[in-house]
Amino acid sequence: MNASLPFDQLRIHFAGHLQENVVMANYTTAHVGGPVDALLPVNTLEELARAADILWKLEVPFRIIGSGSNVLFSDRGWPGMILLNRARNVKIDTRSAVPTIWAEAGANLSHMARQAGLRGLSGLEWAATIPGTVGGAAYGNAGAHGGDMAGSLILAEILHRDNGRQSWPADRLEYRYRSSLLKREHLPIIVLAARFKAVLTAPAEIQKKIEEFSKKRQATQPPGASLGSMFKNPEGDYAGRLIEAAGLKGRRVGGAEISTVHANFFINNASATAQDVGELIHLARQAVAKKFGIKLELEIELFGEFENQV
Repeated sequence: MNASLPFDQLRIHFAGHLQENVVMANYTTAHVGGPVDALLPVNTLEELARAADILWKLEVPFRIIGSGSNVLFSDRGWPGMILLNRARNVKIDTRSAVPTIWAEAGANLSHMARQAGLRGLSGLEWAATIPGTVGGAAYGNAGAHGGDMAGSLILAEILHRDNGRQSWPADRLEYRYRSSLLKREHLPIIVLAARFKAVLTAPAEIQKKIEEFSKKRQATQPPGASLGSMFKNPEGDYAGRLIEAAGLKGRRVGGAEISTVHANFFINNASATAQDVGELIHLARQAVAKKFGIKLELEIELFGEFENQV
């Protein structure tokens, strides 16, 4: 691991809360991944903003995670610091002329959408089956069932390393399919909170749609520990279909398996390593490229080094 991090200063700034040499398998939805140099839980927006400011000033490499989906940490570890975002407040405004939903970046996206539905606010039903956080969804333009962040977000409250707190309208994030300006350019910016558009609707009607989406998800997506969708869908096609057509559905490497339910989900059957998952990524990319001439693009993000180019 990276011994150059200024641990003496970090311990002073984050006394009693800083965790060192933390295994990320305990913090990711696939339950795989090696150690990071340090991890810091943050429980409020102020704690998140303060921690980011300090780490930028100390020039400490850091990333933020919430639920731990869509990220794969190498078994060899990653030389930096993780901020574990637990700032989860949600405020639902049904009284204004234009109703909105505001949520801190660490709030669970599915829980927020379901809360809004119970209050008679529709527009986020698509999000009710997504297990990630608001911040991660804003960063990666999460979507499902024909909806996504690009179509639902009014603005994101961000913190810029050099320019402080700002409110960015959705178009400034330059959303593309499962991508944003923040994700593409790795700007020195973190998402603090987000505000969403909504429409007053009968709660029973909203609940019916959420139940339909939930049943569809249960029928088409596998249970078990996974990262979520592994690859982006190529234009006009589906990554899962391509992987299945390449003959890889059910293929295993170690404790990792390409799901027999949906081939764009790689499952940890209790004993997988991050390298096992990485080998399956490499295998799927090679097989699809050879059979169809299509280069699959990862939807997840990789941290650290893997034996094969994944």
